[in-house]
Amino acid sequence: MTDLHGNGTLYIVGTPIGNLADMTFRAIETLKQVDLIAAEDTRHTGKLLHHFQIETSQTSYHAHNWRKRLPELISYLQRGQDLALVSDAGMPGISDPGFELVEACAEADISVVAIPGATAAITALCISGLPPQPFVFEGFLPTKGRDRRDQITRLAIEPRTWVLYEAPHRLLTTLKDLQGPVEDDRRLAVTRELTKQFEEVWRGTLAGAIAHFTDTPPKGEFTLVIAGKPPTAEAPVSVEDLQQMLTDLLATGLSRSQASRQLAQETSYSKREIYQIAIGLPDPVSITLEGDPAPNEDED
Repeated sequence: MTDLHGNGTLYIVGTPIGNLADMTFRAIETLKQVDLIAAEDTRHTGKLLHHFQIETSQTSYHAHNWRKRLPELISYLQRGQDLALVSDAGMPGISDPGFELVEACAEADISVVAIPGATAAITALCISGLPPQPFVFEGFLPTKGRDRRDQITRLAIEPRTWVLYEAPHRLLTTLKDLQGPVEDDRRLAVTRELTKQFEEVWRGTLAGAIAHFTDTPPKGEFTLVIAGKPPTAEAPVSVEDLQQMLTDLLATGLSRSQASRQLAQETSYSKREIYQIAIGLPDPVSITLEGDPAPNEDED
């Protein structure tokens, strides 16, 4: 479908994440009608096309050749040809280089149309038994080094539910790496082989998951859904603590009014309440208080 500029259209086509019956009628018709299909793995997609009797030609577009192939595909679209982008499973652009092609199309004013399909992250989230919103999708963690440690440390304090992808041979390593920054009793759901014959959902705690998958070797592709860090109720500041905080601030040269204003922003006490405590404190020896306003002049 050419636009006013003579450009073709890029279709982002979702394909099944396992069960072929999840292929939509619209996806089938789109793949039949476009001029070319850019596939993550042409052999894998070839089986899908054969199943649905789709005869459209393919070209490869994956993590190892996207930089070279991207300008070719943009040129193809600019010549008025329609292109469909598919990944091995799910929606293109999620944990594969589809984003770069969409970004390039947006910059070249080429129309992009999504043909929605299944996505493992959303599917897992919906059956996890954990709060589905708000959530954050992280995809695959860095495999090693400081980047991996930093991301785990950041996620450990994330208050939203978070979703990860993981390969079977790294699942147990990832669970053990989470242990420490993440509490042993943090709730999570470990899903595998979603929509396939051997789909499984394991629900429990981080410590329980480590024990389970130590005894049961992981098989299949995994999606992890992990509860966000629960809020911790901060202990209220006692009057004694407040007096000490005031004393420390007054010793730095702040006036009672200034110190009261600052602590009102940091505690549950009002400025008036704090000021009443402040005027009962002895004058700090490091400052003079001649310019300190009288209580009835400073309160608001």
